[in-house]
Amino acid sequence: MGTLHDEWMEAIRAGNHERAWALNARQAALRPLAERDNPALPYHLRWVWDMAPVDGCDVLVRCYHGLGDTIQFLRFLPELRRRARSVTLEIQPRLIPLLPANIADRVVPFDPAHPLAPAERDVEIMELSFALRVPPSECAPPYLHVKPSDLPSGTIGLCCSSGDWDAQRSISPDLLGPLLTGRECVTLDAQATTLPVRNPQGCSFDMAETAALVAGCALIITVDTMIAHLAGALGKPVWLLLKHAPDWRWAPETGRSEWYPSARLYAQPAPGDWAGAVAALAHDLDLTFPLQPEFAR
Repeated sequence: MGTLHDEWMEAIRAGNHERAWALNARQAALRPLAERDNPALPYHLRWVWDMAPVDGCDVLVRCYHGLGDTIQFLRFLPELRRRARSVTLEIQPRLIPLLPANIADRVVPFDPAHPLAPAERDVEIMELSFALRVPPSECAPPYLHVKPSDLPSGTIGLCCSSGDWDAQRSISPDLLGPLLTGRECVTLDAQATTLPVRNPQGCSFDMAETAALVAGCALIITVDTMIAHLAGALGKPVWLLLKHAPDWRWAPETGRSEWYPSARLYAQPAPGDWAGAVAALAHDLDLTFPLQPEFAR
């Protein structure tokens, strides 16, 4: 028998949300209430919701995790707003330009130095599925909408870097270079690149510009990072290159994602084997996005 977290991961990957919520409740019963939103803990380890019902209450939604996590769970805000008396969303400033109108009664940029005072009910955004007892399939993408950049038909967006959170998620751009020959491509990495893309200087740090670029692409190929969630939330086809043992939200044995129906998953066949994952993706790419005639093999 594994830990509660191991059991929860198994349930969530299988799409068994009733089981996952039951395990959430068991875990919550073990936590001392005095440790709720404990400032001594890193933000990503804090729990906020005290299990009290949110229906009919003034609810403050805090966003303590990464940008991708917040994007993934924004889908639950409309249902929360339908059921709560009022909703205040305290969110990372970079994401505010992407938010749909009326997603909350009040939107406040999250400032760690000056967090909002507690409301009648506080909940961290990643607790919303549990608090509402709503699975992701009932809040399917697209739930973000932006005007796409004007790009040539068939343009592919490429993201190789996962940032500092988990370096094992990143892939060398050299491994993906051969996929680009004969195809229009843009990079969605912030760093400059030597790959043959339309924007070798790198992708803008501005989230609205990045979202427009993603929306203008026919396909996004990315590692497990914020770009994957952004593409999925926009409803764009997104192919994820994943390490052998990926994060809880991805079930590579299925090849698909309950969170993002437009996603395909390509995990390393063995730890560190990016070449194997890229080979499987390249096979599907040739079938789905054939090369321009002058480059066809």
